Amino acid sequence: MKKILVSIMLFFIFISNANANVSSASEYILLEQKTGRILEGKNYNTPLLIASITKIMTAVIAIESGKLDKELTVDDTILKAYGSGVYIEIGEKMTLRDLLYGLMLRSGNDAALMIAKYTSGSVSKFVEQMNKKANELGMINTKFVNPSGLDNEDGGNYSTAYDMAILTRYAMENKDYREITKTKSYKLQTNKKTYIWKNKNKLLNYDYITGGKTGYTDKARRTLVSTASKNNIDLIVVTLKDSDDWNTHKSLYEKAYSEYKLYKFQDKNKLNIKDKNKYKGKLYLKKDVVLPVKEAELNNMSSKIKLLSISKKKNNSKVGEYQIYLDKVMIYKEDIYLKRKTKTNSKKKSYLFDKIKENFT
Repeated sequence: MKKILVSIMLFFIFISNANANVSSASEYILLEQKTGRILEGKNYNTPLLIASITKIMTAVIAIESGKLDKELTVDDTILKAYGSGVYIEIGEKMTLRDLLYGLMLRSGNDAALMIAKYTSGSVSKFVEQMNKKANELGMINTKFVNPSGLDNEDGGNYSTAYDMAILTRYAMENKDYREITKTKSYKLQTNKKTYIWKNKNKLLNYDYITGGKTGYTDKARRTLVSTASKNNIDLIVVTLKDSDDWNTHKSLYEKAYSEYKLYKFQDKNKLNIKDKNKYKGKLYLKKDVVLPVKEAELNNMSSKIKLLSISKKKNNSKVGEYQIYLDKVMIYKEDIYLKRKTKTNSKKKSYLFDKIKENFT
């Protein structure tokens, strides 16, 4: 009887520990990178302080400035930095790319300020660019007040797990960002000293982790963004205010990779549409419709083709959507485009050929 009770107690302890990994986060999201499908989450649209995962946006703005490999000289802008730093010095010469490694690997607040000043001319103008980019990406619950993520008299940077997943999904499309965020160690020799920056992201010890960014302040607590790739499925996890974030991310990835498999719902070259003739051309998708799906979900999934009523049908214009539904809720859509048939005027070609022939004669 005692053995049975002990077994039952151990079982419930195991279950509670397994659930604690996710429940420790005030909010989190697990998102599939290629399609943007939300696989799991909690309170992911609630704005919270985000601390240093802010630096993902700082890196994006810097990379898109076109100045990555230009040399800069560190100036007194860094004197306003506090908190975590890479301890660069006034008068040091390095490239913007070098600073980005200090920003993303060591979360250098001094690097963040110098990046902002060099990229935009001033920190305030850089913050304007950050908010403009957030608006362009549809990060509707996000506001940046600085490039570092520190909490200050302005209140600090606010966002949501979902908005930060949107940003990370966008950032991961850039090869320079992918290279920097996955780097475990970076060595830099300047005109003053040598740096060896080791990445704070402990999750990079796992083979399937492809990058991410850590964050912490007293008010925001622990924040973490990570990306992973395994079995051709690319995932993003964002946690805000999570005291056990390393385990939360690890458990979410392990669970997702054990449950989800890729399924092709539609070949881009074999789109079967009954009414396609009225468009006088070929209707096509730019890519195959492939989604990560649980086996148990397949029976509750359906597809629908929605064509638009368009008077002027231009070549390569959008004419509809291929939609995927789970339990009658649309979870994904891919645009359908029109490839118009080009008409050749045989009489005009014949006339042109005759004129050329006549001139030679």
